[in-house]
Amino acid sequence: MDRRRASTPLLLLALPVIFTSVPADAWVYPEHRQIALQAVLTLDAERAEVFQQLWREASAAYGNRLCVEAADTDQGLTPDCIDWAALSAIAGDHSCSSLEMLETVTRSDWILQLADVAAQLQVDLARIPIEPPPDQLTQSGDLRDDVRRRFAAESNRADRVNALRTADTRMQRVDSEYATRAAANNAHFLLARSTPTQTGIEYADLTLTPGAELNAIGVYSWYHLSALQKAGRLANESLSREARSDLARSMLFDEAFALHFLEDAFASGHVAGTWGDASQRKGTHDFYNQNGLEARTWAGQADSIVLMGDAHMRWEDVETAADAVIKSLNQVLDAAAGRSTYDNPYRPAAGDAPDDFDVCRNTHLPHRQKGLTPDGEYLPALTETLEPTPIPGLGPGLGSMPRFRSELGPFMGLSGMIDGRGISGGFEQSQNQDSGTIGGLEIALRGGLGLEGALGDSSDGLLFTSLGFRTDSPSSNKFGDSRLGAFDGNLSAAIPARSGLTFRVRMPYYVLPADLLLLSPLYFLDPDAYTRMAVSSANGGLLGLQQGVATPFGRFQFVLGRELGITFYGLDGDDQLVAPAEAPGSTGRIVDFKSTAYELPILEFRPYRSFSRNQSSSILFQLYGGVDVPRSANVVIPEDGPPVDLDTIWFLGLRMAFDWRYYF
Repeated sequence: MDRRRASTPLLLLALPVIFTSVPADAWVYPEHRQIALQAVLTLDAERAEVFQQLWREASAAYGNRLCVEAADTDQGLTPDCIDWAALSAIAGDHSCSSLEMLETVTRSDWILQLADVAAQLQVDLARIPIEPPPDQLTQSGDLRDDVRRRFAAESNRADRVNALRTADTRMQRVDSEYATRAAANNAHFLLARSTPTQTGIEYADLTLTPGAELNAIGVYSWYHLSALQKAGRLANESLSREARSDLARSMLFDEAFALHFLEDAFASGHVAGTWGDASQRKGTHDFYNQNGLEARTWAGQADSIVLMGDAHMRWEDVETAADAVIKSLNQVLDAAAGRSTYDNPYRPAAGDAPDDFDVCRNTHLPHRQKGLTPDGEYLPALTETLEPTPIPGLGPGLGSMPRFRSELGPFMGLSGMIDGRGISGGFEQSQNQDSGTIGGLEIALRGGLGLEGALGDSSDGLLFTSLGFRTDSPSSNKFGDSRLGAFDGNLSAAIPARSGLTFRVRMPYYVLPADLLLLSPLYFLDPDAYTRMAVSSANGGLLGLQQGVATPFGRFQFVLGRELGITFYGLDGDDQLVAPAEAPGSTGRIVDFKSTAYELPILEFRPYRSFSRNQSSSILFQLYGGVDVPRSANVVIPEDGPPVDLDTIWFLGLRMAFDWRYYF
C-alpha cells in the first residue's frame, strides 16, 4: 500500500511503529576501535610492514581525511583524521555497506565530529571500573562495608549510564540515522543454535548459506570473502598506481567492515540476545551485556570464557576478540602479498569499488554474482577465524538461556497514587488570601507502549493513556469567618472532600508538547525525517532538557510537557461548598459546583528497575503543578441568594505512584 494514501486513523500508528525499532549495535565506537587497534599493534613485523604499505597506498588520495598511520596511537580527544582501526567502529553502526563507509569517511562533514564524541566516551568509560551489578555483589558480613560497596557500585552504574547518555545524544545529533540504522534485522547478532548437538559445520550452513537470515557471522564472511577476492587481484594483476590504490583501499575497507561483525560476535549480549520479540531481544541483550556471560568457543568446547558486552569491555575482552581479528587480517595481508597458506583463487570479477551489500535494509544473505561464488575453497580460511568465536545459546525450547524483557512494547497496567498538594486558596474570591493543603488518592487502569530504555537506560519514550478514579480530602484552609467556621473537617473546609474521574496521557515531544502527534502526517511524506524527530524526542528532545540523569539512587528527569492529567470533579452529581455571606453577619451560602483540574508533572524520580519476563512494577515520585478551573456554580441555599463567582485555584504537589504493567 502507498504510505501516502494511508487513511487518517493510521497516522496515529506512526509513533509506536517507529519506537518499536530497537537499535542493534554491539560494542560502542571506542571499543570497536580498541579491538582493531590491538590487532594491528600485535601483527608480526613482516605483516605489519605489508599492512602499512597497503594503507599508505589506500589513503594516498585522501591524505587530509585518512591518517598516515593505519593504527594511530597518538590520537587525542579531537582526532584530525580517521585511521584504519576506526573503520570497524564506523562499519555497521554508522554506515550500511563498505561502499557507504568509504563515502562517509572521505566525504561527510560529520565523521570527525563523531570521532571526537567517541574519543571522549573512551576517556569517560576508562575511569569507571567493570564490576558485578550491585544486586550480585557478595556479602562480606560487615554491614557498613556492604553498604559502601553497594553505593560505589550504584555510583559506577550511574556514571556509565550518564556517559553513554551524553555520547548517544551527541552521536545522534552528529549522525541523524545512528539510532535507527540497524533496527531492521539481526545482522549484529549470532543466530541461536537449533539443537544442542548442532556441529560447527551445521551451524556454518545455517549462517553462511545464501538465503540465511542475516547474522553477524554471515555478514562477516560475506565481506571477508570480498576482501580476499580483491586481495587475490592485487597479488595477480599488474595495475597502475591509481588503480592499485583504489583496489587496496576497497580491500581494506571491505575487511574493516567485516571485522565489525566478527568483533560483535564476542559481545555477550549478542551471543545471548538473538531471538524473541523486540522487548525480549532488548532486555536479554542489555542484561547479559551488564552481567556477563560464560561461553565456550567452537575451537575449545571444553574450556569456557566469560564475555562482557557493550560499554562494559575489559582488557581480556579486547584480547579475546583481537585474536580472531588478527587471524582474519593475516589472511587478507597474506593473500595480497601472494603468499597465502590457503587456497585463494584468482577472481578477476572482483570489483574495484568497496562492496555495496546493504546490511541495514536486507534481511537475508544474497547469492554472489557470477564469477565470485565460492565453491568451498574458502572454507579452511573461514574455519580458522570462526573457530575462536563463542558458541551461541539455544533457540526457544528446553535448555535455552534465561530471557529478560526490557520496558519495551505494548502493555496494560494498573497505577495507584497518593499525593499532597498545596493550594493557593479557595474557589470563592474572599478565600484567596488563605492557602491550604489537600491530600488525594487515585487508582487507574492504564494502557500504552513501554519505551523506557529503547535507546539506553536514560532514554524515555513512554506513551500511555489511563482512566481512573480520584478522591480528595477536605482542604486545610477554612471557607470563611461565619458561624459555621467553628466546625472542623469537611463542613468548614474551603474545598470540601471530593471525588472525580481522571484521565492521563503521556508522550515524548521534540520541541513542543504533542508536536509528534500533530506532525504525524509527516511520517507518510518523509518517514526518515519523522523517525529522526521521534528518536530525538525519546532521548530528551531537540534541546536535551528531558534527558534522564542517573544517580546512585535512581533516575531524575525533567518531564514538563510530557504528561497531562485531567480530573473531572462533579460528573456523578454536583459537589458543594460553603461560601461566605455576601453581607457581614449573614448566613453563608451553599453552592453546588463542578470543576476540572489540569495537572502537569514537572520533575520525576524513578528508582532503578530490574529486568523482568512479562511484568514490571516500580515506584516513582513526581513534583507536579496545575490549576483547578470551576466550570459551573449555582447557589442553592438560600434559594434567592446572590450568585457566586468562583476563581481558579493554582496548586503545587508531590506524589508517590505505584506503576504495575503486564507486557504482551
